[in-house]
Amino acid sequence: MVTVWRSIWREPRPAHAPPIGRLDWLLVGVVAAATLVEGVARPGVPWQPLVTVLALALMPALLWRRARPLMAALVGWGVVGLLSVLQLTAHAGDAGLYSTMAVLILLYSLVRWGSGREMVVGTAFVTVVVALGMYASSAGWADVFGGSVLLLLFVALAAVFRYRADLWHRQQREIRNQERVALARELHDTVAHHVSAIAVQAQAGGVVAGIQPEKAAEVLAAIESEASRTLAEMRSMVRVLREEEAVACSPQLGVADLPALARADATPTVEVSLYGSLTRLARPVDAALYRLAQESLTNAVRHARSATRVGIDVRREGDAVRLRVSDDGRTEPGPAPELGFGLLGMAERAQLLGGSLSAGPGPEGGWVVEAVLPVEALG
Repeated sequence: MVTVWRSIWREPRPAHAPPIGRLDWLLVGVVAAATLVEGVARPGVPWQPLVTVLALALMPALLWRRARPLMAALVGWGVVGLLSVLQLTAHAGDAGLYSTMAVLILLYSLVRWGSGREMVVGTAFVTVVVALGMYASSAGWADVFGGSVLLLLFVALAAVFRYRADLWHRQQREIRNQERVALARELHDTVAHHVSAIAVQAQAGGVVAGIQPEKAAEVLAAIESEASRTLAEMRSMVRVLREEEAVACSPQLGVADLPALARADATPTVEVSLYGSLTRLARPVDAALYRLAQESLTNAVRHARSATRVGIDVRREGDAVRLRVSDDGRTEPGPAPELGFGLLGMAERAQLLGGSLSAGPGPEGGWVVEAVLPVEALG
């Protein structure tokens, strides 16, 4: 029990309380109108003008109930407590108006929007006021039970809506975090590919500059174009990572964009082959196939020894799509090396879509990365 109260005391105020809106003003208008009509038309109310003015004093508290829930509850229930004190001192009958039942809304708002400290302090104050009111009206056990149940109902209702809203916001944050992790992976794949291409062009430029100086300008132009494209994609993705709300960004690349990775004027050459119907793939699968091929190509260009050719083959096989990226580089004898972080990330991407990925030395030499993904992504 002590642990429960300690956790309630430390509960922060929800950060998503909405501002005052039209519905709030409508609520205040309806309650104020009902108070004036009851204050004028209801007979037999002691200190009728004073009671009506005190009831109208609740109206600002209804507007503050979300921004300052504890203050609103103290003001609203303080008015009810003052009416109970007047009733006790003057030995009069019921001095309240039915419209003062609006203080139940303030109790709801206290639990729904208040912090843990505000809830504890506010509910303690409400309990004292309710006990004073029941004593002043000489309520029987049936009235005490019914009133207590009504108050607890409002508290429970507020608690349910509070924690449902908190759960929803946590789920939204989790979704945004997952999207940002995916974007970070996309950023890594994109930058690694382009930087590797820049490195290859720079190495080729060093050779060409000494043999064919007139082609050095073409190599430098290719490096500049690749660097500009890399910066543009980095800025687009980093902007999405930094902003809370979605921003406009270019559509994701897919299988149809793989031929753009082919090149015949550099070493190693890159050949892209597409087989079967690859036009109606699920968007996550389509994007994943491109990124897996791009990352595999980057690894081949960066790590394959003496490679002269890299082949990218995508083939439709029933309800699955098979991607195979192979090179003809020289492999070292001995057991296959452990998968690095890049390949582990690729394997995780494939598994999330219900597929698989394997990587290792090919039967005819070189290195082979093979992924099999379902046409329709799981989940």
